[in-house]
Amino acid sequence: MDTSSLKFGTSGLRGLAADLEGQAARRHVTAFLRHLGTEGAGRVYLGRDHRASSPTIMRDCAIAIAAEGLEPVDCGALPTPALALHAMATGCPAIMVTGSHIPADRNGLKFYRPDGEIGKADEAGILAMLSDAAVAARPVRMPDESAAAMERYVGRFRGLLPDGALRGRRIGIFEHSTVARDVLGRVLRHFGAETIGLGRLEGFVPVDTEAFGDGVFSPLPGWVAQHGLDAIVSADGDGDRPLLMDGTGEFVRGDVLGLLSARYLGADIVVTPVTSNSAIERTGLFGQVIRTKVGSPHVVAELARMTGPAIGFEANGGTLVGRGITVRGETLAPLETRDAILPLLCTLGLAAAAGVALGALVATLPLQHALSDRLQDVPGERSAAFLARLAEDPAYAGALFGARGIAAMSRIDGVQIRTSGGDMVHFRASGNAPELRCYVEGGTEAGARELLAWGLGVAARELGL
Repeated sequence: MDTSSLKFGTSGLRGLAADLEGQAARRHVTAFLRHLGTEGAGRVYLGRDHRASSPTIMRDCAIAIAAEGLEPVDCGALPTPALALHAMATGCPAIMVTGSHIPADRNGLKFYRPDGEIGKADEAGILAMLSDAAVAARPVRMPDESAAAMERYVGRFRGLLPDGALRGRRIGIFEHSTVARDVLGRVLRHFGAETIGLGRLEGFVPVDTEAFGDGVFSPLPGWVAQHGLDAIVSADGDGDRPLLMDGTGEFVRGDVLGLLSARYLGADIVVTPVTSNSAIERTGLFGQVIRTKVGSPHVVAELARMTGPAIGFEANGGTLVGRGITVRGETLAPLETRDAILPLLCTLGLAAAAGVALGALVATLPLQHALSDRLQDVPGERSAAFLARLAEDPAYAGALFGARGIAAMSRIDGVQIRTSGGDMVHFRASGNAPELRCYVEGGTEAGARELLAWGLGVAARELGL
């Protein structure tokens, strides 16, 4: 069967929306359910983001679910972690229709077993069950549990901070088209914050919370000054990657949010990809730091093996809760899928408890200055050829890095190079879109900016862009 642009990446099935609509969505959902076999309790929970194609694809998912003799349940437009939490609480599988942060002409499916996010073995199992057999379209009625799913999610955060912990904090919410925009306001106000909604859109705009240089973020520093804000918070399209700007108009990187969340939650073990800041080890706060490939399935797989108090997070800040975490004397139930709201609350709560601004809190960490960006519209095979040559041809790599030198190289995911001067440059192909990403760490902010511009320039030249 020709699946065209559709493939599993770092988090779920992704591709052009036109390739996913109709039979492709139905066949992949059928394959997922047959891979699960008898797991679940007869229902499958569905959620979606605000993309124009998502309601249609969600209906295709419901058709396939009903054709397998199961009941599809409509949870509406809600954050991916909210859908996962609700489905897991009822012992049922779930499917989120979302393309997350990738361009609006693309979409995807995130699959959840009754016990949580699928792994790489499940992806292989789904593909093995994929069939060319058509799934006939038919009217399907779905019970609506959108309100119940959202209330369960909001309830998860009610005891995370002390009552009134954010009183006196003025926080903007960059609403754009994220499904997390309304629940962010509810939760922040519950802890006493004053909130101001900003930049709400009725259409869909992809927001990559790691690409701080994107034009979509240009109004944010002005909003901070205009409204006298202590922070601006937001999330990506499906609400599992956080965004935080402090009161000086500076972004707080996602891996810093994850680090601070692990500190707030008293984690002894941290699981995070190789792209996260090297300061995680240098803080000395954690008994063990485990590095993985990029992608939530890799973090989930390692986190599931841990028995002590463990937190996982990605460089984008999406934070996962393992077993053994207690907050203010109460157990925080595991949720081994990315969440955007948890790290935002933990970081804001730490700053408020210390009585300091966010920037001052971040300044206490032994951070190298880290930046990232990407080259768009780069076919995967061109990225792969560049990365392979960089890793396998020492003369080529040496010529590219020149006087910067190469002190060490890692191939856990893409190619990560430590320079002779202690800086870092990491190139990797996106698993979700035709992009080559570049991550850097430098000793100074100016040095990191220069290094990022250099890395993007070198890659663009070598790729013929």
